[in-house]
Amino acid sequence: MHHLPSSANDDLPSPVSDDLWVFGYGSLMWRPGFDFLERVPARLVGLHRALCVYSFVHRGTPERPGLVLGLDRGGACRGIAYRVAAPQRHATIAYLREREQVTNVYLESMRRIALASSPTQPSRCVNALVFLVDRSHPQYAGRLDLERQLHLIRQGHGRSGANRDYVLSTVAEIEAQGCHDPALHHLAERLKAGHEPLQHAAHVG
Repeated sequence: MHHLPSSANDDLPSPVSDDLWVFGYGSLMWRPGFDFLERVPARLVGLHRALCVYSFVHRGTPERPGLVLGLDRGGACRGIAYRVAAPQRHATIAYLREREQVTNVYLESMRRIALASSPTQPSRCVNALVFLVDRSHPQYAGRLDLERQLHLIRQGHGRSGANRDYVLSTVAEIEAQGCHDPALHHLAERLKAGHEPLQHAAHVG
């Protein structure tokens, strides 16, 4: 599958006269925050959704970090693609950068995604803006064990609210798409089950 080059510039590698596709895999699936013409289930190959980003702003603080999603290497990811009208392209990109790039933990890239078919549309492939984790960034958490993930999520609370709500809302949206993410679903069940053991509650992230 052809991958377009990453870009940190306003002129992402797609003509500015074209509509913009945005691929959401976390909170963008259930709270996009921008106007769009289409909302379509989509699949991205080559990257997977993972709780691999320490949150210092939206779902935590530097003193008590939360844990949020990023796109990391390998696998595939099902999410939601939004088509944004060309005249709203720059405003939407600006909004997404203000929201997602508070600490510049993500890399912006245009990637090929497959859109699901519908009764009125066949399946299509389009180039979409995605935010993937920067593995060289200090907030890249890598692979954490389940107990550490639970601790961070339970303690996390930031500008956008509780980290627990973020995870449960994302899992609910994945379920609404008819999909199942085993790791996230298991974590969500643990979050719903009750409180953290005292030995973890005493640990500061």
